[in-house]
Amino acid sequence: MNASHISAQQYAALHKSQPTLVTLDVRTPAEVAAENAPNSHNLPLQEIDQKALDGVLSRIDCGPEQTVYLLCQAGQRARMASEKAGQLISNPLVIIEGGINSLRATDLSLQSSANPVMSLERQVRIAAGSLVLCGTILGYTVNPAFYGLAAFVGAGLTFAGITDTCAMGMALARMPWNK
Repeated sequence: MNASHISAQQYAALHKSQPTLVTLDVRTPAEVAAENAPNSHNLPLQEIDQKALDGVLSRIDCGPEQTVYLLCQAGQRARMASEKAGQLISNPLVIIEGGINSLRATDLSLQSSANPVMSLERQVRIAAGSLVLCGTILGYTVNPAFYGLAAFVGAGLTFAGITDTCAMGMALARMPWNK
């Protein structure tokens, strides 16, 4: 099933007239706890399966004809969620373009926590940069074989860019600090 797209501005206007929109936030629980759209429901991307979707949708009394809006940090995880969910449910799916980052620029009042958490994208940049730096330093000081670590991370980032998926991001999303 192909998902349609809506701009953050259009979603904010729609949300004001229909505050009970079915919005699934596919970010990690920690990211959602730090900042979220009102009345959104958290279902992390890595947990989307038939049982989880059915559970969330039945809990919020969402019928099969009701539109489900997908929200993430910048839009990428929502696109991935639409691919997974589109195979599991018959509801129309709509991706909120630009995610929570774009919703900040609208007049929709986001709910924020006093304890902000680090976004998953930032965690990936820190982890990848640290691994490349360690591989380079260890390759220079200990053994040239450690340059392979930097090359491996570089290959992973290239693959992530080409396929628009990120294995490191998925692994970090499962870490205890993102629960």
